[in-house]
Amino acid sequence: MSDAVALGERYGWVGRDPTDPDLEQRRNQLREHNGMNGLEILNPDQLDDAKRLFYRDGFVVIRDALNLEQLSTIREGCARVVQDIMERDSERHGNRGSHRYSFGSASTTGHQVHQPEWAMLIDLPSVTPILEAIFESPDYICRGGGGDFCLPGAVDYQPLHSDVADRREKADHIAAADSDGSKFSGAFWDPRGLMTLRDLPCPYVCCNFLMTDFTALNGPTRQIPGTQNSREPIPDLDKEPLWMKYSTVCPAPAGSVLIRDPRAWHGGTPNLSNELRAIPNIEFYAPWFHEPMARSMPREIYRSLSKHGQQICRYIVTDEDLQGSIRQDLGGTPGLLRTQ
Repeated sequence: MSDAVALGERYGWVGRDPTDPDLEQRRNQLREHNGMNGLEILNPDQLDDAKRLFYRDGFVVIRDALNLEQLSTIREGCARVVQDIMERDSERHGNRGSHRYSFGSASTTGHQVHQPEWAMLIDLPSVTPILEAIFESPDYICRGGGGDFCLPGAVDYQPLHSDVADRREKADHIAAADSDGSKFSGAFWDPRGLMTLRDLPCPYVCCNFLMTDFTALNGPTRQIPGTQNSREPIPDLDKEPLWMKYSTVCPAPAGSVLIRDPRAWHGGTPNLSNELRAIPNIEFYAPWFHEPMARSMPREIYRSLSKHGQQICRYIVTDEDLQGSIRQDLGGTPGLLRTQ
């Protein structure tokens, strides 16, 4: 991450030919069409606009969320974890599709907040006021953090999906998030069958930090605006219209944060560049929302946080000895994100 191109060249394109004529044709299509029309990128002090766009679209992009020193620090942390993951996946099977990875699912804790670089992201002066505006309270809850990265050679689209849903029984999802021992995913349930999680005000916010510029070719996240409250079925890849595939958060500069409602439809896109694209994240629950949370933050890291950071991390701190190592199987890939 200190050099995304160097890491991309070192770890990317395993088992794939970057000079394939079909891929070059797809590059040309992405250069011409990829990117969201009218994408607004705000400054950190535009609180009212950030809240408005977030509730309108289900996401908002804020530039300069990280200063140069902070960006360098989290890039180094990402590079270290990427290297650990690569040592366990020489064929680049990934845990979110080929050449595509979840930082959190790869960890034995289900998160990466045992890493000081991730902990640094929890209470940023550039982001905390926006979260307080969105939740209309400083009493929200940090549930942990991880994020994802994709390597050059992630040639497929990830299916559109949401990261949170009503309570359902886990089937073939064997990811690290199962470490709480529960056979259920999600907690919200209306026995009357009248309401779903999508009918509520935003219960959950995810902050993804851009380690590199989002470009048309390096796998920018695609977001479908206004879908956070939609009860419509999410289209399968083969039925997804082209405009959705091109509805990506680009161009957007490194150091920005993509603040999103995880209920909104989103998905990964092809990385046909030569650089690794990573977006570590921190995740937050609204003050009134609570689901089971893994104890993923060591006391030593907790003590390094600000007073506010400690307050919002009170449900994830532990005195247990957390190894925080990388799972040998990287946590597996959820069935709904498999493309083959």
